[in-house]
Amino acid sequence: MLIQRTMQADLIRLAGQYPVVTIVGPRQSGKSTLTRMSFPDKPYVSLEQLSLRDFALSDPVGFLNTHAKDGAILDEIQRVPSLLSEIQVRVDACPELKGAYILTGSHQLLLMESVTQSLAGRTAILKLLPFSLSERAEFVGTPVDIPHLLFHGFYPRIFADHLDPVEALSFYITTYVERDVREIMAIKDLAAFSRFLKLCAGRTGQILNASSLAVDAGINHNTARSWLSLLEASFIITLLQPHFNNFNKRLIKAPKLYFWDVGLACHLLGIERAEQVASHPLVGSLFETFVVTELMKQRLNRVREARLYYWRDNAGHEVDILHESGHDIIPIEIKSGATVQRDAWKGIEYYRSLNQKATPGVVVYGGSEQQDRSSGLRIVSFSQIGDLMNTFGTS
Repeated sequence: MLIQRTMQADLIRLAGQYPVVTIVGPRQSGKSTLTRMSFPDKPYVSLEQLSLRDFALSDPVGFLNTHAKDGAILDEIQRVPSLLSEIQVRVDACPELKGAYILTGSHQLLLMESVTQSLAGRTAILKLLPFSLSERAEFVGTPVDIPHLLFHGFYPRIFADHLDPVEALSFYITTYVERDVREIMAIKDLAAFSRFLKLCAGRTGQILNASSLAVDAGINHNTARSWLSLLEASFIITLLQPHFNNFNKRLIKAPKLYFWDVGLACHLLGIERAEQVASHPLVGSLFETFVVTELMKQRLNRVREARLYYWRDNAGHEVDILHESGHDIIPIEIKSGATVQRDAWKGIEYYRSLNQKATPGVVVYGGSEQQDRSSGLRIVSFSQIGDLMNTFGTS
């Protein structure tokens, strides 16, 4: 079963406006499927195929003349960055050309450096992450069970091919560590990196302390920073930055760490059954990871910057998410419990006492009821946040 991704309409629209469209995202997020569905008449070339890659590396001009003379989908383009310079020459020679080349890549650090050098102003850039909640619902319906939702995560193949998530994610990590990590950064001690990756999973949804992480992993601070950059560039983790404002100088300035796929975080924590999620000490952090990354996907899937932050001062006052929407700042609190107590939005109230621009805000929780309070505060079930960001507009 193939489903239309939320991004597809914008992808096709942008291909009518730019000569090149570049899609980045983690492995197995559905980039190849999306591009082939969106452009069924274009030749498809995977640069993972060794013979094609060797051809492209040794003779970029001959390769494009043979396989992409009039344009093509070039999958995993970061394998042959030298192709980008030749693509630049070709699109510059035909200013009226639109949507000729559709490029995909699974490592934004390797790819984006080459893209910005060769194709600046010539390409639209989109980020495709694993399924959003609404896309996942096309396979398994609206979620009613938080442990199963978190345990299975959002990688498309798990649902499309009815895979066991423990097995599928184990294979995913093995492939990532033993191939991508070794190739990208030439890390020699893969066992140490694997241990580091599991320690990161234990910190999902938490403020990042790189020094503490380095000590626990038995590596130095600079190595920890380097490995975090690698995980971020390959779409394993994302860092939510703090929101700064002059009304309070005592703010926490370190980012919060989240795994892009909560199912992958569960796997790295050693969770082997959905039933184990509910009693896990990190269930609240895992639920927060799901909500934060879901809201990010909703923005990115509509080709908008995420514009999400968190806020915390050194006295412990905190708001899980601040979303900048035009001139408004929308505070969002995340609670994994099935019921909402009065103190669930005390962080929002404190923040609004400091910042008059903040709206009444939203509480996303683990229950099933929706509430609209007289103050303007909205209380929203986790199962109904599939289009939450769109209700704030796309500014």
